[in-house]
Amino acid sequence: MTGIADGRVVVVTGAGRGLGRAHALAFAAEGAKVVVNDLGVGLDGTPGVDSPAGRVVDEIRAAGGDAVAHGGDIATGAGAASLVATALKAYGRLDTLVNNAGFLRDRMLVNLDEDDWDAVLRVHLKGHFLPLKHAAAHWRAEAKAGRAPWARVVNTSSGAGLLGSVGQGNYSAAKAGIVALTLVAAAELGRYGVQVNAIAPAARTRMTERTFAETMAAPDAGFDAMAPENVSPLVVWLGSAASAGVTGRVFEAEGGRITVMEGWRQGPTADKGARRTPAEAGETALKLLAEAVTPGAVYGAE
Repeated sequence: MTGIADGRVVVVTGAGRGLGRAHALAFAAEGAKVVVNDLGVGLDGTPGVDSPAGRVVDEIRAAGGDAVAHGGDIATGAGAASLVATALKAYGRLDTLVNNAGFLRDRMLVNLDEDDWDAVLRVHLKGHFLPLKHAAAHWRAEAKAGRAPWARVVNTSSGAGLLGSVGQGNYSAAKAGIVALTLVAAAELGRYGVQVNAIAPAARTRMTERTFAETMAAPDAGFDAMAPENVSPLVVWLGSAASAGVTGRVFEAEGGRITVMEGWRQGPTADKGARRTPAEAGETALKLLAEAVTPGAVYGAE
């Protein structure tokens, strides 16, 4: 197979189903060698009956591609380290990391247990940090040895992380953290030849089928706008050498739509040059708010 990712070695976490599976298949179709990671847990993060990573590897090989499975827990140091080691052992290099693994434990804040908070932050945010840390350490060593990589990282945020989502305080916080992690990593790792970007996808997966149940339109005969495969072309491009110069960016991707998110930036400001009283601070804040752009609505808000 040849294509935009020809010869690259790509790791995709949470690649047994949904978006991760679509990404893994898309990379393989464009010539990449793929490490398919999946722990095989249920929607809520509890252990499943079997891991689907091997089945995706079989799909890739049946289509003429090259892939290996990894079943480790990437939210642990050992699991993340073994993920990178698997790529190096199987293929001798690592070019692209796609952080995608995640699950949901949705509750309104007053009903959200501490364990549900910790579990979701662990798999989404820590599960992005640890593979990124170990991959970056490898790429830094390569750069210092005079073998500067054309490395790419694609992180997975969400509209919930950009605008918030009612009933998903833990998930929204984790996904917002992933955006900040992306910006920091892009700034820190550029000197080593590493580009880091994030996507905020919307697609039909196990995680979203209940969230989008009322808004997902049935696919028409020509185009299924909510198919996860619609998101993968952007991910493949970001994970390829063709995306040279693009880093520290966040993209929304849904159906045939791609949007560059512009994020937090300074809006209206006022400087008195001295301390204000609380009443003065409030008066100034109200004036500035009247000049500011109204933020987007939180998903699910009435």
